[in-house]
Amino acid sequence: REIVLAALTKNGSALRFGSQELKNDHVIVLTAITQDGRALEYASLELKSDREIVLAAVTRCGDALRYTSREFENDREILLAAVTQNVNAFEYASQELKDDR
Repeated sequence: REIVLAALTKNGSALRFGSQELKNDHVIVLTAITQDGRALEYASLELKSDREIVLAAVTRCGDALRYTSREFENDREILLAAVTQNVNAFEYASQELKDDR
């Protein structure tokens, strides 16, 4: 675990090489996405639905919004964090938020 954490602090996308158990470990995934928000792509489905994980990922890389659970496509705070980091993340917003004035 110590070696995996050390590696992920240097290259978060190395999570892709981890076991399913590691991809479902909150600390491991949080470490990976803190280094590279796009590492959310390799997290377990369960953690792609974890609000803390998703918010950390989109704050680091707005495009990570594409890898989240659909439940977040209508979440204003998550969307705002994502588009603040990368305006292109707006593409992954729900129609309701896209129509919001």
